[in-house]
Amino acid sequence: MLLRVDLDNTLVDRAWAFDQGAKEFVQRLGRPRRDADWLIGADRDGYESRLSLAGQMKIKFGLNHDIAALVQILLFEHVDLMSMDARNLQALEAAREAGWRVGIVTNGATAQQTRKIDLLGLEEYVDAIVISEEVGVSKPEREILQIAAQRLDTDLDDGWMVGDHPVADILGGRNAGLRTGWVSRGTPWSRDDAIPTLTGLTAADVIAEVMRRASR
Repeated sequence: MLLRVDLDNTLVDRAWAFDQGAKEFVQRLGRPRRDADWLIGADRDGYESRLSLAGQMKIKFGLNHDIAALVQILLFEHVDLMSMDARNLQALEAAREAGWRVGIVTNGATAQQTRKIDLLGLEEYVDAIVISEEVGVSKPEREILQIAAQRLDTDLDDGWMVGDHPVADILGGRNAGLRTGWVSRGTPWSRDDAIPTLTGLTAADVIAEVMRRASR
């Protein structure tokens, strides 16, 4: 039994950390709160290219920073603000105790995502970690899920993909032949091209339901 789980806004609260980091950055510039709101929106929950967002920031805020320096700020400044619901760790632990193989499958820069995982002590709760930059392919591509399966010594179509993103996690998982668990974060499902197998408010809720169904 294989459980592939997303990182940002699934296991860890990336949205809150980035929002706080954006507010602190804008405050240091002495700019109004609405500029933080702009930055949070332009970030698109992390799916806007860091290079693109850095360029937009440079123009929007009239900055003298090098683009490379702004990219580093976007990648790392919010990471130390990351938090995680302890129930998500407990859910991962329970899944492994029940015989599941667990892998984190995440899009993002290798250094950034590794730092998050190290900071929150996630590595000891999983059997494999696959980061898109490291392997050269990202969700929703089937290949990244195949790589996770290989690292976990199982078949691609075995198990589940759990995550918050409708396309990267749910559509990508479904197209790879997986069952999917959507972490809704309190929002309604709004697509008709990829209905998740099940939905829960948090990763802990989804993982608990996955195990409950498997035990029937």
